[in-house]
Amino acid sequence: MGFDLQFGWTGTVSEVVLGRTRAEGGTRSVSYRIGGGTTLPFLDTDRPSPSPLIAFECCDNPRIWSTIVRDYCGDLVNDPAEWAKTAETVYGADMVRLNLTSTKERNFSDVAALKKTVESVLSATTLPLIIEGSNEPKIDSEVFLACGEAGQGERLLLGTAEASRYRSIAAAALAYDHSVIAQSPIDINLAKQLNILLREIGVARDHIIIDPYTGALGYGFEYSFSAMERIRFSALKGDADLAMPMCCAPADSLTIKEVRDAPADARDEMAVQWEVYTSIAAAVAGAEIICVRHPRSVGVLKEAFAGLKSHSHSRTAEVR
Repeated sequence: MGFDLQFGWTGTVSEVVLGRTRAEGGTRSVSYRIGGGTTLPFLDTDRPSPSPLIAFECCDNPRIWSTIVRDYCGDLVNDPAEWAKTAETVYGADMVRLNLTSTKERNFSDVAALKKTVESVLSATTLPLIIEGSNEPKIDSEVFLACGEAGQGERLLLGTAEASRYRSIAAAALAYDHSVIAQSPIDINLAKQLNILLREIGVARDHIIIDPYTGALGYGFEYSFSAMERIRFSALKGDADLAMPMCCAPADSLTIKEVRDAPADARDEMAVQWEVYTSIAAAVAGAEIICVRHPRSVGVLKEAFAGLKSHSHSRTAEVR
């Protein structure tokens, strides 16, 4: 008899497909079907769930990026296409998340350049792509439509939709068949409300991924963890408005005091540890996608997730 860990749960997390392969009409080397879970990760092997996907985050304007990452990556940070390629071929990432930091510059208006950047990144890497667009409502519509058009046929994941600004990103997703990251400020009720708003204007449930927002470990992450658990528990209990996959981006880990003030020869190690431990906690709470910025975090997390799955398998076998 197997070890039953269902806790009476009857719900299932919706599945979202990211990336479109050549056989499907795109140019990606792989497409991912995430979600579909009926329990929390790493609990048993009767209904095993895959390890979270690890997305490496790069940007198109490194001036506002972490100096730790800039120092580690060197000249790569000045070429987002080559940086994305390296994430695939060297770092071993499952996805690439392109943060369009150039849109944060005052009076930004060169949307045409953004489209070229997205196209160059898509040409450089064969991995499914996440696009983190503008945070400026005045240019959101142009930015997201340009990105959506550049990635037409590739099933991108566009971010981020928020309660105060979601229509522009939703319009681009609907026009070009992409999915949307729905971000809310660490609140299960706000997460549910945003999902309802997106669905009311036509975004299908299987095109929405929840980002409950992630603080760094020791700097508010306990609230993020609690919100993620409550979202996942609600989904497993049958709440369809919260039954979407989740993503987590613990980038704040690279800016906290412990990392900033670490000795120069230990700063990389401290940054990786903080990012990794935050990511592992998010994965245990149910995140299907983990976005990291330090290249070394990718391999460490893959090893950690493999170890968690192996431990779960051994523990389950012992109680049969």
